Amino acid sequence: MHAYMRAQFEFLGIATPQRRAALRPIIAQSRSASAGELMQLAESLWALPQREYQYAALDILAANWRTLTTAELPFLIGLARKKSWWDTVDALATIIGDVLRGNHHGMDEALADPDHWVRRIALLHQLGWRERTDQARLFRYALACAEEREFFIQKAIGWALRDYARHAPDSVRSFLAGPGAMLAPLSRREAAKHL
Repeated sequence: MHAYMRAQFEFLGIATPQRRAALRPIIAQSRSASAGELMQLAESLWALPQREYQYAALDILAANWRTLTTAELPFLIGLARKKSWWDTVDALATIIGDVLRGNHHGMDEALADPDHWVRRIALLHQLGWRERTDQARLFRYALACAEEREFFIQKAIGWALRDYARHAPDSVRSFLAGPGAMLAPLSRREAAKHL
């Protein structure tokens, strides 16, 4: 685990299935928690050094996303700024996407953020939205980040487009043949992977 994450974080060495099994009773108890209590618990877990604690915080937040509202977005984005790497940022993007439930509150600001991890959240927040995806926003966000050289941004552009291509392949194909031609080769390859 330590090597896979490029030696950036300490690990306890607990595999995902065992972590999730151990968290079941805690998640069951957390169902009655308020948003404030959930944030306090997540913040406490995030402060611990081993990566599994951040994963536990994400598991708890993901299980309780219906309790969270757009008022908690600054907190969630704040987590993305600490101990940042693709694993926690992508999980936060999914949680934020669930909280937004089809709106895009705060995502334009996130796309303009100087922190590339926050921009990655803006690019990925619509993953899995299918017909609820705001296609114009998705394409606009991709083009806004098209000239970035950051690997994790280029990869996120491609991933977001590839995910939407499962629902609207012709739209993504047309975008890639038109304005999307300016995307980085990595983004284009990722986007067209299943077209």
